[in-house]
Amino acid sequence: MNFPVAEIPVSAPLDRTLVGAFLENVPDFVYFKDRDSRFIALSASMVHLFGQQDVAAIIGRTDFDFFDEAHARPAFEDEQAIIRTGEPMLGKLEKETWPDGHVTWVLTSKMPLRDVHGEVVGTFGISKDVTQTKAMEAALDKSRRELVDASRMAGMAEVATGVLHNVGNVLNSLNVSSSLIATGLHQSKAESLAKLGTLLREHAGDLGRFLSEDPKGRRVPEFIESLATHFLAERARLLQEIQSLQQNVDHIKEIVAMQQAYATTVGLVEPLDAAILMDDSLSMNSGALVRHDVRVVRDFQPVPPISAERGKVLQILVNLIRNAKYACDEGGGSDKLITLRIAPGAPGRVQLFVQDNGIGIPAENLAKVFTHGFTTRATGHGFGVHSSACAAKEMKGSLTVLSDGPGHGATFIVDLPAAEAASL
Repeated sequence: MNFPVAEIPVSAPLDRTLVGAFLENVPDFVYFKDRDSRFIALSASMVHLFGQQDVAAIIGRTDFDFFDEAHARPAFEDEQAIIRTGEPMLGKLEKETWPDGHVTWVLTSKMPLRDVHGEVVGTFGISKDVTQTKAMEAALDKSRRELVDASRMAGMAEVATGVLHNVGNVLNSLNVSSSLIATGLHQSKAESLAKLGTLLREHAGDLGRFLSEDPKGRRVPEFIESLATHFLAERARLLQEIQSLQQNVDHIKEIVAMQQAYATTVGLVEPLDAAILMDDSLSMNSGALVRHDVRVVRDFQPVPPISAERGKVLQILVNLIRNAKYACDEGGGSDKLITLRIAPGAPGRVQLFVQDNGIGIPAENLAKVFTHGFTTRATGHGFGVHSSACAAKEMKGSLTVLSDGPGHGATFIVDLPAAEAASL
């Protein structure tokens, strides 16, 4: 292919062989334009890009002859700005829209073309095709978003699992209460009262003599007193179990209502009371904590409201409290203790602490704790803590962990912006 370069308005003679070899073989798109942004020379790669066989078919034409207006117009304006100011344009990512609708991406640098007197007589530039790189970046970004979404869903699944686990514990208590009520009813002496009624009816004609002279009749008052004592005790016991049953039903309703309330605030950032959030997450774990004999200490200092999403904070705290319970179980100590603390952080920040006296974390694992899929529990999947860290980051916060090693427990710290600071 023959590349004319005589039209390039420069005063110093160019080695036409070297310039021709360069334009023939350079893989990137190289082009020279006059003051009207018309092509005066270009590389073979660009001739092929335009679908032409000869460079002569392009000389004198502009981007408007090959590209869609969406790309041609900004490119023209960039070149005219370079001609007016003499300032180059370096490393600009450009989206090229072609007449048939397909899109390519190039990384472009354009510079002023000057004559022997230093006057700007046009522009020249080089564009590198980065379409595949952009496609890879888009695919990676999509994968990252899908991974974040999957982690978030896994984290919310942890919340749902914690809720169901706690409801299951309450249902166990309901079953115990209902079984005791059923047993009490089956063991009731109501049949004995019916037999007494039959006996008295049989002696209705001589009831006075029967009660005063008959050996069986003389025992009737004692028997009635015994029945009264039994029925009073049974009534008290059944009322106690019914009260317990009602409390457990109310607890389940509270848990479900709480979960529904948090589910309806997805994506809403608002001022929130840290103590209420901590208590709600504790309530959702309370059944499991009681069943595993885990003692909870609350240390809530006065702090301003936090600026966050209810559902995400709940997700984080439910996961952390649940993990703390597991850590206490695995630690094997008799005094299982979880301390929930709220305290001011750095200016404009609030910190929520979940501390346990459980198994602890080895130093080599501290850096891995928040890695997706990392877990030391045989039945764990490593989503909960990772998704919690992601949720904290999405709320302009952070999740960190401290531990002095095996047997010394662990402290997870959720750092979130205060509502007053977030509004500034």
